[in-house]
Amino acid sequence: MYREEYMRRAIEEARRNITDQTGGPFGACIVRDGRVLAVARNSVLAEDATCHAEINAIRLASKELGTFDLSGSVIYSTTEPCPMCFSAIHWAHIDAIYYGTSIEDVKKLGFNELCISNTAMKELGGASVDLHYPLLYDECINMLEDWKKQSGNKLY
Repeated sequence: MYREEYMRRAIEEARRNITDQTGGPFGACIVRDGRVLAVARNSVLAEDATCHAEINAIRLASKELGTFDLSGSVIYSTTEPCPMCFSAIHWAHIDAIYYGTSIEDVKKLGFNELCISNTAMKELGGASVDLHYPLLYDECINMLEDWKKQSGNKLY
């Protein structure tokens, strides 16, 4: 699979929340050595405030491998990880983040985001994770727009 295909797995998972509404329109996919370890979506509304797509994917990948250490892995996220998720990615030793839309893009939708970019987090914290933006921006922003059009959405 190529990078775009991994991101499309994350987008497909995020799209499930457009109708299920168990969380916001966010998805993540973790890959190591060409093997998909986890694909997850946001489940904040069904579980708790920490259940962002990236956190859920890290939990699944860690369970799959039997370790917290996800060195050698890459995470594909439909939106730039929030500070909580960036920190978890750092602590899991994930090598790189590819993301589609920015924190600013979802803040415009009304989500209660902390506007601290991954670039700032990396620099301030001395993290070694590689950042790659944007990847499939148009597809990710279109998915956000589709979510916005759906009635009954809950912001948090």
